[in-house]
Amino acid sequence: MTQIDPLAGGTTQVVLITGASSGIGKETALLFAGRHARLSLGSRSEAALELVADECRRAGATDVVVMSVDIAEAVQVQKLFDATLARFGHVDVVAQCAALTAFGRFGDLPIEVFDTVVRTNLIGAANVARSALAHFQERGRGHLVLLGSLLGQAAMPYQSAYVVSKFGVHGMVRALRQEQSHLPGVKVHGVYPGPVDTPMSGNAGNYFGHTAQVPPTAVGPVTVAAAIVRATTRARSTERHVGWLNRPMVVAYRLIPSIFDNFAGRLTRALVFTRQATGITEGNISKSTAGPPAHR
Repeated sequence: MTQIDPLAGGTTQVVLITGASSGIGKETALLFAGRHARLSLGSRSEAALELVADECRRAGATDVVVMSVDIAEAVQVQKLFDATLARFGHVDVVAQCAALTAFGRFGDLPIEVFDTVVRTNLIGAANVARSALAHFQERGRGHLVLLGSLLGQAAMPYQSAYVVSKFGVHGMVRALRQEQSHLPGVKVHGVYPGPVDTPMSGNAGNYFGHTAQVPPTAVGPVTVAAAIVRATTRARSTERHVGWLNRPMVVAYRLIPSIFDNFAGRLTRALVFTRQATGITEGNISKSTAGPPAHR
């Protein structure tokens, strides 16, 4: 039975998701598939996307298209949107879930690694937002969800490129909300998870000297995906933290900065890294690296 959604004007929702090959992006696709949405899935790894597409069809997706895309390249992002519009005619929801990270002290990160993380996480999110809002403004409605992070509101050491990029994403969400306020049908949402149990840590570039691990405070990716889906049901733009640690950390970061900074390094070393020494690894930062990128 076809599920009717009023946002789509009497048809099933059309949902475009970047970073859909694993982690939060994949779980978001599966949740929308369960709502019988028509899906357009983007990621750098088309082979991984095909597997996700098969899962989505089994989960109830009405139709699924996939395309290999590096969101850091605006032309590639627009090609994904153009292909989606050619197939479905419109887009109701866009969820930007792709992200990269690299561990290490700022001075130890190669310039190209730092730049790639920022370019993917921040410039890539801007590319997705630009294409989405151009369509939504023309159509008069739509939901844009940008996946930020707790580390976009409370800086921690040894992931400086990721922190810089996610602080930028948080600022972009607020600026876009302000700019779109004259269009009540166009919603911009920020979803800010704390640690999440995804392949991101294991696939990250590592210049710190110790193996990264998923912190014990991490939530599952489906929890974050559910927050993304819920955001698209709201009548206004929203921002939402996901994770019990988020709000206490943000409060401490803002109200007692000197104490927070004194403990940040020790806390990160204890929760994010094991005692196991490891050599330098580029992880999935390079486009030529085999395997899917570590989408959040």
